Amino acid sequence: MAGSGSEEVKILGGWPSPFVMRPRIALNIKSVKYYLLEETFGSKSELLLKSNPIYKKMPVLIHGDKPICESMIIVQYIDDVWASAGHSIIPSDPYDASIARFWATYIDDKFFPSLMGIAKSKDAEEKKAAIEQAIAAFGILEEAYQKTSKGKDFFGGEKIGYVDIAFGCYVGWIRVTEKMNGIKLFDEEKVPGLTKWAEKFCADETVKSVMPETDALMEFAKKIFGSKPPPSN
Repeated sequence: MAGSGSEEVKILGGWPSPFVMRPRIALNIKSVKYYLLEETFGSKSELLLKSNPIYKKMPVLIHGDKPICESMIIVQYIDDVWASAGHSIIPSDPYDASIARFWATYIDDKFFPSLMGIAKSKDAEEKKAAIEQAIAAFGILEEAYQKTSKGKDFFGGEKIGYVDIAFGCYVGWIRVTEKMNGIKLFDEEKVPGLTKWAEKFCADETVKSVMPETDALMEFAKKIFGSKPPPSN
């Protein structure tokens, strides 16, 4: 891939999408200039359909004339292509890398559905059950953070890594969920590590410019999705 890092980089996506945020953070870590081509939610551009004909979903990274799909695959691609820039996103140790991928998969397969269960609940009983599932997932991720961070600020250690990007992209929607439902998921007593982690993650220079403000994201949710969950990958 030598020399391929000099080609033009574009991202197809929308600012509210947590999945679009993932490659944007990765590109910021690598100090790569890119163009965000905003997609209109509720419709699909011809470029998006051409670039991702299988899933027809954002985000898509277009590097030169090559489209890459699926948010965490894009993050890995960015880490590989711009390996000499910034810091490594995926751990160099094979075991640590496998653990990072495990937790990234857990976040998308288990945590995110539990969060969306709150938004999709039809009555108080369903909502209560969904909240309990989300709290349980937070507890599991708190344990994972304490173990993988090894006393450092992030899952990836001293700097934002693969799991930080996988989970951190949801922070805005977690805060919206808390505010709209009168609950507390980032609880300093129950998940002190994650609570401090979220603050440090959002304050990082690679994240600040792409993390939506909670009120703006909440207005977007009300206007575009109503009671529906946020946009999916």
